[in-house]
Amino acid sequence: MARRSHDYATPVRRILVALLVLLLLALFLFWRIDSPRAERMRAAFVDRFVPSLNWAMAPVTAASRMVAGFQSYQRLYEQNQELRRELQRMSAWKEAAVQLEQENAKLLTQANVRLDPALTSVSGVVMADSGTAFRQSVLLNRGTRDGILDGWATMDGLGLVGRISGVGETTSRVMLLTDPSSRLPVTIQPSGQRALLTGDNTALPYLDFMESPENVRASDRVVSSGDGGLFPPGLLVGQAVETKDGRMRVRLAADYGRLEFLRVLRSHPAEQLADNSALIPPPPPSFIGPPLPPRPAPSPLAADQAAAAATAARPAVSPAPEADREPQAED
Repeated sequence: MARRSHDYATPVRRILVALLVLLLLALFLFWRIDSPRAERMRAAFVDRFVPSLNWAMAPVTAASRMVAGFQSYQRLYEQNQELRRELQRMSAWKEAAVQLEQENAKLLTQANVRLDPALTSVSGVVMADSGTAFRQSVLLNRGTRDGILDGWATMDGLGLVGRISGVGETTSRVMLLTDPSSRLPVTIQPSGQRALLTGDNTALPYLDFMESPENVRASDRVVSSGDGGLFPPGLLVGQAVETKDGRMRVRLAADYGRLEFLRVLRSHPAEQLADNSALIPPPPPSFIGPPLPPRPAPSPLAADQAAAAATAARPAVSPAPEADREPQAED
């Protein structure tokens, strides 16, 4: 049986670790002593050993500088991204400011225009939301006793909501612009494009039948055009947005999530002209093309020759025989 050799490394390692701990503890206590003699000894130790350790601290210094540079680069990158987002937001605000400036200029030029005093409103409270998967509507606590008529426009505090599609004695039904059967003629500003706002049971109804879609941009203002006489013109509908499928839709200005109070606009039909004769008729259609040359007047000699030729061409009528005329006389 082999004899186990003695392990001398473990006791020696323990003794060295203990001595190192005692040395570090003594150095710590020596460094904490508040005495002029200890301060002089500490200064002499630093002057003797610290300058000679610069080569050993060079990698540590370089690594700390790299970490500081990376942190600075990270902060610069985050600031750059924040500035990009801020620039995008400022671009949207700039476009909105330009549109408001144009609208303000138009309103200033129309300051002396006399508005229609007959366009008033009736306020009501939304009683219930009767919307379904195939119908988007709400019930209003106003009816025929309040003078509500079918087809009148309704608005909340911001924009157009829909129109009256059914009237009862004390309640009325409001069909929203998001209803699939809703069709509203609109005008897109500032380009002045005409379109048809069509509901499709989503929060963003789409624009259809646009004259020039390339002139329509996102965040353009959409108002009612008044075509057809159903709604008054100039009512705010919302802003144009472009969806992922490339279709232009409208983000409605009305807050459909909190429809509590609605205003029903009293709109009156346009005046009918009874006397059509008082209107100025359109000019008669004129000849299209270059004018014809004037025809010369015929001479007297040419007129006599034409009359003689007509007489010669006419066949002579022979008189009836006497045998045929006698029976006629007897009769």
